[in-house]
Parts: sequence; structure tokens; C-alpha cells
Amino acid sequence: MIDWSWQRAQDSLPVLWDGFQITLLATFIGFLIAAVLGLLIAIIRRSAPRWLAMPVQAAAEFVRLTPIVVQLLFVYALAPQFTALTIGVTVLGVHYSSYMAEVYRAGIEEVPQGQWEGARALSLPPLRIWRAVILPQVMRNSLPALGNNAVSMFKDTPYLFTITVVELVTAAQTYGAAHFAYLEAFTLAGAFFLVASYPTSVLIRLLEKRLVY
Repeated sequence: MIDWSWQRAQDSLPVLWDGFQITLLATFIGFLIAAVLGLLIAIIRRSAPRWLAMPVQAAAEFVRLTPIVVQLLFVYALAPQFTALTIGVTVLGVHYSSYMAEVYRAGIEEVPQGQWEGARALSLPPLRIWRAVILPQVMRNSLPALGNNAVSMFKDTPYLFTITVVELVTAAQTYGAAHFAYLEAFTLAGAFFLVASYPTSVLIRLLEKRLVY
């Protein structure tokens, strides 16, 4: 028989809400870092000289192919002068930037070659070509995958517990251990994730349709 208590569930809400705010903050800032850095990596790989593009590509591959937990623990041990949350947000952003760089790269390759040739024929400077011609199409092509990465990052924030960040899942674990209310705490934590993830997915689909049409 399931020993569910609405009172314990209600009592856990303030603790879970605090953890949820940390989770949202880490996801939001981490996504901004990943989106900007990933785009920079993709542009460098596409247009920069080989001596610069090759090391950037190698670094991105290294980050993408190593576990995020290892990266968190490594940076946490290497940079004790920074807060755990700062390290966690930064590592999340850098880690996911390697995935988003691949998303942007695919979006860039989907831009018809005629768009590049036409822009060059008009003698547009490289910065104007990227800003006015290429990037709007890249963003439209990449939006669904970028949205999926945002949701994945949101669901990966529990890894921050390894460096003592009290995000949503860690808050549920802490409350459950202190009050013997694991069922209520983890059920509500799952509900928080669902309530935040589902509207995000719907919004991404709506934006995708709007950009397409």
C-alpha cells in the first residue's frame, strides 16, 4: 500500500521550490552560454583559417565526448575560488555548446549555396553576409534541435549535485532523508520537471511553425 501524505507533500513544497529556482537559473544561463558559444564554434569551424578551426574543433569534440560529471568535478577541484553554482552553470553551458555547435553546423550546411554566392556577388562584407543572410536561415533550420537541447539541459541539471549545488532533485533527496518522505518529494520533483518541460516543448513547436510559414 502506498503511504502517501498530502501534508508531507505540502510541507516539502517550499524546499522543492527553492531547488526548482536553482534548476531554472542554471538552465537559463547555461542555455545562453551554450547558444552563443556553440554558434561561435560553428562559425569558426566554417570560416576561420585552418590553424584556428582545427584546435577549436578538437576542443569541442573533447568536451562533447567526455562525461559532464567528470567535467563538473574537474573544474570544481581546479577552481575553488568560484561558487559551485557558477561552476555548474558554466560547465553546463560549455558542455552543451559542443552539441549546439553541431546543430548550427547542420543548419549552416542546409543554407543553399546560391545564397552564399548571391551575397558575395553583391559585395556584402562577411559580417553582413552572416548577420543578414545566413544566420536567419540557420536559426530557422536549427530551432527544433536547439529546443531539444534546452530540454535535455534542463533534465541534466541534477548532475550539479556532484559539486554540492542544491537543485530540484537534490532538494527532494534532502527533504526526503530528513522527513522520511521520499515518495512525496520525488513525485513532486518529477511534476515540477514535467510542468516546466512540456510548455517549453509546445512553445518550440509553435515557434518552429511560425518561422516556417
